[in-house]
Amino acid sequence: MVFISRPVAGAPSLALDNTSLALDYERISATRHMATGTALVEDLAIRPGERVLDVGCGTGLLAEHIAHIVGPSGHVLGIDPLPLRIGLAVSRARDNLSFELGDAYDLGRIADRSFDAVVLNAVLHWLPEKTGPLLAFWRVLRPHGRLGISTGLKGDVPELVAAARAALTEPPFDQHPRAREGITFRVEPDELRALLQTTGFQTVRLEVRESQARHASPEDAIRYMEASSFGNMVGHLPPELREPARARMRERFAALAGPDGIVSTNRRIIAIAERR
Repeated sequence: MVFISRPVAGAPSLALDNTSLALDYERISATRHMATGTALVEDLAIRPGERVLDVGCGTGLLAEHIAHIVGPSGHVLGIDPLPLRIGLAVSRARDNLSFELGDAYDLGRIADRSFDAVVLNAVLHWLPEKTGPLLAFWRVLRPHGRLGISTGLKGDVPELVAAARAALTEPPFDQHPRAREGITFRVEPDELRALLQTTGFQTVRLEVRESQARHASPEDAIRYMEASSFGNMVGHLPPELREPARARMRERFAALAGPDGIVSTNRRIIAIAERR
């Protein structure tokens, strides 16, 4: 089965990813993204023998964790639109764990009612249009199947993000503004609850959680932000301005450093919903 990613209006570019970013994401995921992902999987109460779809699986670390839970009688399919990250993920494949290139806007090849749970860890806020994907998740879930979402909270601007944005408002970077302020498409809790309701889900749990990430240095923070945004952090700038922009960000990030490095506090929405 092959999934073809198609352009979606307003979506961040998928063409900026590279091997270095993919490897950085693998390293970063082992600690930071896995912490939120494993908590989400626990909230979903995934059981042995279940079939689970991990949407936006990255390099497959969380999907591998879920495969251990569902065991040999279950199965996990991880999909991601970034070929280099799927290329790393396939090294984890085994009888109950597989990976395919694909995204939330193109699940047409997945059979109706074929999964017990769908997982989106740090994915929903990358989707400009959310109703279509949510309807697709409803379709591929069995009756009473569960959807688990961990996503950025609208209006939450951690100091690190604020510092990066401030750097990009300085000349000459300000001559190349983004079409919109941020690069993600976040929602408020009430917005997400309404989206779930209108696409056929019953919300079981919806809460805002706070988490912290520590970056050892300004360079570590830069690498984290670039890998997590698959190159979109400074990707809107002409190539010759990207390294100067990173240098200016490092200066601003250094001002945030304390004895424990740079500590970034983030707020995210956790939602568990059931297919009605």
